[in-house]
Amino acid sequence: MANVVRAALVQATWTGDTESMLAKHEEHAREAARRGAKVIGFQEVFNAPYFCQVQDPEHYRWAEPVPDGPTVHRMRELARETGMVIVVPVFEVEQSGYYYNTAAVIDADGTVLGKYRKHHIPQVKGFWEKFYFRPGNLGWPVFDTAVGKVGVYICYDRHFPEGWRQLGINGAQLVYNPSATHRGLSSHLWRLEQPAAAVANEYFVAAINRVGVEEYGDNDFYGTSYFVDPRGQFVGDVASDSKEELVVRDLDFDLIEEVRQQWAFYRDRRPDAYEGLVRP
Repeated sequence: MANVVRAALVQATWTGDTESMLAKHEEHAREAARRGAKVIGFQEVFNAPYFCQVQDPEHYRWAEPVPDGPTVHRMRELARETGMVIVVPVFEVEQSGYYYNTAAVIDADGTVLGKYRKHHIPQVKGFWEKFYFRPGNLGWPVFDTAVGKVGVYICYDRHFPEGWRQLGINGAQLVYNPSATHRGLSSHLWRLEQPAAAVANEYFVAAINRVGVEEYGDNDFYGTSYFVDPRGQFVGDVASDSKEELVVRDLDFDLIEEVRQQWAFYRDRRPDAYEGLVRP
């Protein structure tokens, strides 16, 4: 019997406030569950606007503890209600002055399995993230969920192959990549990098982008979210480049082992020869 996991992702427009943004994602999750999905992921800092288009201390107000803050608490209840694994990207405050771009991973019974903190923090026009976030310091955890082994890599991280590889070494079968990227900056990379990472590391990737123009800048987030398989092929259609969308796809996890036996990239790795890669 095939090991098929029905997975979902949401690319969303900003509503203008956190409460309505949470309610909208809850309804998307309920619809995904009605369609049989067992895991769902949301976009980068999903409960807020992409405030990093500006540098302003007022935006620290979006931060909350993980896992003890209100958003993760509410998503735990949603996971219990729907029986789905949920990947929840938020702005995390650990303690005064310690802020991270974080995603909590919640199992289907509402248990918080842990969190990933974004490692690579951009600081360029429209993406002033170093103003807000410290670099991640929790490594590249892979979470043993009800649907299998799930990892997370956040937005700008996707340009760095090392983390993709570590997630694979750590056993990931599906990696969610919640993002916020806009037209003209890296759109030509969007359909290249995640499929290439899926091929190189032989797992599924869920690439999620925001959609629309928001109030704090001119970034035009272009959606086109998708799932890609270990052969680098899109699973179903790519989402709209202009509209909010819930994407639900069947992922055949048996393909992971098939590809790893056929292409044998892990067998042929040469970590003994890679010392120079980690020199400052």
